[in-house]
Amino acid sequence: QVQLVESGGGLVQAGGSLRLSCAASGRTFSGKTVGWFRQAPGKEREFVAAISWGGSSTYSADSVKGRFTISRDNAKNTVYLQMNSLKPEDTAVYYCAAGIGGKYPNGYFAWGQGTQVTVSS
Repeated sequence: QVQLVESGGGLVQAGGSLRLSCAASGRTFSGKTVGWFRQAPGKEREFVAAISWGGSSTYSADSVKGRFTISRDNAKNTVYLQMNSLKPEDTAVYYCAAGIGGKYPNGYFAWGQGTQVTVSS
């Protein structure tokens, strides 16, 4: 079973940038789509972005289009989420997940523990 570990979260001012990483250990990401989700206090977990195994297909939520970019380096078993022009409403715990794909959590069977992103105004 693949284990996922996120890193790169932190506190940033509005307009700033962060890059999140999701590293796989145990089994690799082989053949799996990897997605990023986020969950703010009192809210449901929501889809952010996803990337196919080969990287040829990416899709993202309307709320982050033009600001967030997902990419992957299969040689390093790592997926990245570059977040630019951050807004206070981007504050949440960010999770990466591996699975079949899609915009809903039930499309993913392996999850990381999450990394906190806090954007101050």
